[in-house]
Amino acid sequence: MRRSFSAVLLSFLLVAFGVLAGCKVEPRKTDAELGLNEQQARGRRVYEAQCQRCHEPYSSAGVHGPSLKKLGSHQYLPSGMPVNDDRLTDVIMMGKAKMPAFRGTIGDQQLQDLLAYLKTL
Repeated sequence: MRRSFSAVLLSFLLVAFGVLAGCKVEPRKTDAELGLNEQQARGRRVYEAQCQRCHEPYSSAGVHGPSLKKLGSHQYLPSGMPVNDDRLTDVIMMGKAKMPAFRGTIGDQQLQDLLAYLKTL
């Protein structure tokens, strides 16, 4: 009797964990579903390789850094600085606070592609 109760409890916990874990993760949308053009799609690849480990693109939850959800519709960064290509380029290439610099890691074309993608968030 005790063994079957433990098995039922374990099954319940595994299902509950699976449901809770599934709540945070949205299925990854394709470039077409997001309406990305070719440059924005390339920028998305740069984002996934360099930025996504710290910044959530479509969620308000941050991983290690602030979420970038709706970055393109904001006037200001969390620091209070304006959201524009020059400021984003400075932050990306030179880093800021806990964010590392990506100068030497991201080339000019990759940066332009990334900026185009960030405007779609």
